[in-house]
Amino acid sequence: MKIGNNILKHYLKNVYFITGTAYAGKSTTVKMLADRYGMVFCGENYFNKVSDVVATPENHPDLCYIKNLIDWKEFVNRSPEEYERWMYNTGREAAEFEVAELISISRDRKVIVDTNIPIDLLKKISDYDHVAVMLSPQSMSVERFFDRGDPEKQFILSVINSCENHEAVMDNYKRGIALINSQKHYDEYANSGFFTVVRENDITDTREDVCERIAKHFGLT
Repeated sequence: MKIGNNILKHYLKNVYFITGTAYAGKSTTVKMLADRYGMVFCGENYFNKVSDVVATPENHPDLCYIKNLIDWKEFVNRSPEEYERWMYNTGREAAEFEVAELISISRDRKVIVDTNIPIDLLKKISDYDHVAVMLSPQSMSVERFFDRGDPEKQFILSVINSCENHEAVMDNYKRGIALINSQKHYDEYANSGFFTVVRENDITDTREDVCERIAKHFGLT
């Protein structure tokens, strides 16, 4: 079955997407907007409860990679190039699950989502005023990656620290993060044509300003 993009766009008319690079403030902004405007909150990996059950290695090999892991040390020891490839292909494989989940919950409610749906797909299934891109400098996304307290990142940090050569493993993992947030990918977001907010530093608290700007862009105010 193939569903036309115009049909998907219609059924996703109540969904607002935020995407971009690491440490740009996406998760915080999505939560603030959800609380402030009574929207359904879809945080990072919100679709896992379905994809973990439904995804198959034949159709979704990268989504199934984690499910079939024997040792998490394997995950953190992959080459930076493989980590980059896996990350972006996982986002593409997960797009099916994201779209299906969002259609199912957004019929009568506005939904705000921290998404990894690729930019080229977002252009086909959503509109300019329903998408915002948030960006941070590569140095910030790499060096501050583990400064947040969310369980997934702290778990990965604990796995790295449990490795015998943990300093080398951390260096390898950060090189993967750097590739994922490379200038090439930054430019893909920045030149997407979507509304964009850039986090210039992590000293000034800009949460309220960013929230207000994106809310205005989405037409929520």
